[in-house]
Amino acid sequence: MEFFVEYLPILMFGALAILLFTGYPVAFILGGVALGFAVLGDVFGSFRLTQLTLIPLRIFGGTVENLVLVAIPMFTFMGTMLEKSGAARDLLYALQVLTRRVPGGLALSVTLMGTIMAATTGIIGASVVMMTLMALPVMMERNYNIPLATGTIASSGTLGILIPPSIMLVIMSDLLSVPVGTVFVAAVMPGLLIALFYLIYIFILCRLKPELAPPMPEDIGPGTRGEFWAMIARSFLPPIFLIALVLGSIFAGFATPTEAAGVGAAGSVLLAWFNKQLTWAVFVDVCKRSALTGAMLFGIFVGATAFAFVFRTLGGEHLIVEFIQNNGVGPWSILFVLMAMVFLLGFFFDWIEITLIVLPIFAPIVGLLDFGGHVGQWDGVSQPIIIWFLILVAVNLQTSFLTPPFGFALFYMKGVAPPEVKIQQIYKGIIPFVMLQLAGLGMCLAFPAVVLWFPSFVLG
Repeated sequence: MEFFVEYLPILMFGALAILLFTGYPVAFILGGVALGFAVLGDVFGSFRLTQLTLIPLRIFGGTVENLVLVAIPMFTFMGTMLEKSGAARDLLYALQVLTRRVPGGLALSVTLMGTIMAATTGIIGASVVMMTLMALPVMMERNYNIPLATGTIASSGTLGILIPPSIMLVIMSDLLSVPVGTVFVAAVMPGLLIALFYLIYIFILCRLKPELAPPMPEDIGPGTRGEFWAMIARSFLPPIFLIALVLGSIFAGFATPTEAAGVGAAGSVLLAWFNKQLTWAVFVDVCKRSALTGAMLFGIFVGATAFAFVFRTLGGEHLIVEFIQNNGVGPWSILFVLMAMVFLLGFFFDWIEITLIVLPIFAPIVGLLDFGGHVGQWDGVSQPIIIWFLILVAVNLQTSFLTPPFGFALFYMKGVAPPEVKIQQIYKGIIPFVMLQLAGLGMCLAFPAVVLWFPSFVLG
């Protein structure tokens, strides 16, 4: 019986993992498992039900009163409104014109557009659907290899989860109580590095196998120099302006991430108005979609708060620390096991489920580990090991959108792709891009400067 009581937190974790496969709402699973194991703990004397009265206080103090989380609905609004504004359509056309003489120019254009749009919105579903509807028919019309086309679109669409402003980074920052601005700056270089890996891979592949990506016609684009520069101004200035409003204000210290989210939401409305896409029906639809997304996320916060409280009260965190100490496992072994666990969980669960389960439990443990000066100290960056670990998890979680069987980006794409595009072709297309993401993760692991140099330069 004592053995059962001692390992109650492990059983709690296992019950959560099993129930997540049922498809029941995650918020209710988290809260239900917490309540069920609280009752079990009370029966066996390791938990008192009166302690559950502390959970509403934690929810109110940690979620309801948290001003940082106000950024989530505003970033959601900004990304959804941008989907309606037509900015991405103009940007893709301009990039096609600029890269028409480069091998794989259209695929490179899609990657560049995904990178730029990632810096204006962190809504992966909207990005993948929008890019699939715009780019995939054009690529198929140009006789592009379908796995290459689908892999390029899906991987580029997921960059928004890593390149700020990203809802995932906001949530992760709040969970670990680290400044959102610092995390945003730290995520820039890893995000751009992975985008660069995509570009290099596409260029080399299309140079070696030009039949995979036939070139575009030479006559595509404006006929005069004046029309060319007008196209550049119309296509590039609006998204650059929005990026400057949001990220520039944060990096320069003029605004907090919450304030910048409000500015970005207002800027997306102006951009939709400028492109003559702003109607009352569009505005209402964007508000509804933003409210539904925000309600889903905050419902999960409530369930996760209850789960984390019961897990820790039952001794889950102490059990993990004791296991590490008794087995003499080194810090690098722990980190590699955690990264492998996050990657494998990404095959079955969404990023928010993994984030809310893994980070609160393991980040404090990683913060106490000694990596022998590998991370070091960086001017202006507090808790560099925690920031480094957070970005490692974020880069790792990007793969969760692409890895079957439950890669959400793949389902978003299949839902709007032409019927002749098979799910097997989509799965085949993402394999090299997942490998490139893992290469980016390896670079961040081996060279912490990839993560920490830019925040040290900006904030130091």
